[in-house]
Amino acid sequence: MVDKKNILTYEGLKRYEEELQNLKVVKRKEVAQKIKEAREQGDLSENAEYDAAKDEQRDIELRIEELEKLLKNAEVVVEDEIDLDKINIGCKVKVYEVDEDEEMEFKIVGSSEANSLQNKISNESPVGQALMGKKVGDVVEVETQSGVIQYKVLEIQRVS
Repeated sequence: MVDKKNILTYEGLKRYEEELQNLKVVKRKEVAQKIKEAREQGDLSENAEYDAAKDEQRDIELRIEELEKLLKNAEVVVEDEIDLDKINIGCKVKVYEVDEDEEMEFKIVGSSEANSLQNKISNESPVGQALMGKKVGDVVEVETQSGVIQYKVLEIQRVS
């Protein structure tokens, strides 16, 4: 099975690289120290600190493995090379939601970077899929659990 490409913005790539570096350099040492201190307390069979430190170590190693796999298969979108005539990954989009009579802004990102609290939507999400490739002035309809939502594309920008 071929691993799926993880489409990342440059900002996302840097954030994941920094997290990986921190886990390998800082967190691994911290948890190793916790394990060492817990071992020095003697009997490991009923040592909650030891069990907690081992659990933390396992979680760190799993996250390191996950990040390494993600970065190995990363495809970085170069924001400076994005065609602003149509919506693509790495651009900021201003849309008008017809039913709610309000403007919204989204940054279109790969699925591993999506974060609705930061208005970063995945190109694979229903709204992201509907917007991909559209131009200013286009109206898209998105099927949601609460019905169909219409968005009119107002502006396509580079992320600054």
